[in-house]
Amino acid sequence: MSAVIMDGKALGLKIRENLKLKCAQLNTVPSLAVILIGDNPASISYVTAKEKALAEAGMKSHDIRLPENTGEEHLLSFINDLNNNDQIHGILVQLPLPEHINEANVINMINPHKDVDCFHPYSVGKMFLNKSGFLPCTPYGILCLLKEYNIKVSGSHVVIVGRSNIVGKPLASLLIRREYNATVTVCHTGTGDISHFTRQADILIAAAGMPALIKKDMIKDNAVVIDVGVNRVSDDSAKKGYRLCGDVDPDVAAKASFFTPVPGGVGPMTIAVLLQNVYEAAAARSENVK
Repeated sequence: MSAVIMDGKALGLKIRENLKLKCAQLNTVPSLAVILIGDNPASISYVTAKEKALAEAGMKSHDIRLPENTGEEHLLSFINDLNNNDQIHGILVQLPLPEHINEANVINMINPHKDVDCFHPYSVGKMFLNKSGFLPCTPYGILCLLKEYNIKVSGSHVVIVGRSNIVGKPLASLLIRREYNATVTVCHTGTGDISHFTRQADILIAAAGMPALIKKDMIKDNAVVIDVGVNRVSDDSAKKGYRLCGDVDPDVAAKASFFTPVPGGVGPMTIAVLLQNVYEAAAARSENVK
């Protein structure tokens, strides 16, 4: 038996092509300001992929690169200017930030109506209360993948490994909504024996940021396995001296029923949902202007 590979790249492309058609019908061009501080290679790679996707979907990307030593007050002032710029519909500050900048202060400065990452406390609160608004990119991208492959979520036991504010916590909140109706267990560094829970999962979602954490003997037969991890590990045989791997050992695919690859699984879905949020922000602004 071999798992069905869940192609996030193909689904992400389908979503972006649909957005391109919708963008063409707006009386404005959806625009995202992307702020990158420093020269972290991984961050540069993520930002470049996002900007390419925006262009292909008929959206604008305002690429703002700032030096590593940029002061917090300067950054906050810069964001405030973007908040007041009607031509900018979304604001994305690429994380992580340099240590001298308080991440919470930066996130709180972003206008919630332009918070397309859904990181602002206002956005998170609306999500937890099941109110209309932006949905977090990676968690909602995972739900879109599950829907695309007709995975039964309602009544299923979903085990999430990882409790980050970006993936684990918001994903658990979405999955327990009545529309998804899953039973959710969240494992983390305080969980004594993670495998005790992962072996019970109908759907296992690994988002711990630990290479090959989930082994074949840690899942039950025919489990659906979603690998959120993107880790760089040294590899002298690779051109760049490293390779990307997930939080799940690839051998798990021989035991699972569905499996997401790394790269090409969850990553493209994150970008697709980001673009969806930018479009919605622009559409809301367009309606308010009329």
